[in-house]
Amino acid sequence: MLDVQNIAKTFNAGTVNEKCALNNLSLHLNAGEFCTVIGGNGAGKSTLLNAVAGVWPVDCGNIYIDGKDVTHLPEYKRAKFIGRVFQDPMTGTAASMQIEENLALAMRRGKKRTLRSGITKAEREEYYEKLKTLGLGLESRMTAKVGLLSGGQRQALTLLMASLQQPKLLLLDEHTAALDPATAAKVLELSDRIVQENQLTCLMITHNMSDAIRHGNRLIMMNNGRIILDISGEEKQHLTKSELLEKFAEVAGVQEETDSVLLS
Repeated sequence: MLDVQNIAKTFNAGTVNEKCALNNLSLHLNAGEFCTVIGGNGAGKSTLLNAVAGVWPVDCGNIYIDGKDVTHLPEYKRAKFIGRVFQDPMTGTAASMQIEENLALAMRRGKKRTLRSGITKAEREEYYEKLKTLGLGLESRMTAKVGLLSGGQRQALTLLMASLQQPKLLLLDEHTAALDPATAAKVLELSDRIVQENQLTCLMITHNMSDAIRHGNRLIMMNNGRIILDISGEEKQHLTKSELLEKFAEVAGVQEETDSVLLS
């Protein structure tokens, strides 16, 4: 489903601030795979997601989504393949618009525009049922402005919007980092359910080691723009934080760098 082949990205090349963010990185995700990504600050996690989404053009290499080469496609053209939820709950929704209007925008993304205006009765009924599955009572507030919602409610709504059209790839970019622990746990539970029910292929960045282990069926760890650990199957199911840290120290070869990986 996702095939990243030998991509590289260097920022500020030729200056004193030169930074190699991605170093000849390759990654393949099968359809329906839920992969969590962890690593210290500057490991290249967000750059990887932004490269896949088309925010940053890569210096070399290729990116394929569902067999289509999207390497040189701009971000807006990749949007029809990708759903994304950002770290900031304020991103991904239109605060001044109603909940149902936000859902309508998400449902019509990438589709041909017509002169028809408004939301039909059938669409409104569908949005009601979709919101009901979130268990947050938003189905009874469909005409409320999104800006009035809490951070957790907005992230849950953004998750729903990102998955409405069942994208080829769902990108979760530290989407619980700005939430309190209880709300973060609820949003992660929703993430699991939405991915499983829609059989989505998902790539989720997190700084929380426990979340990286607990969620998804595959875990990769990045360091200095490379993937240094790739764990799946039974090994991931029985993995502990201490074992993951030991593996990181062994592969990275620098014990003190374990301090830069969140021990939460």
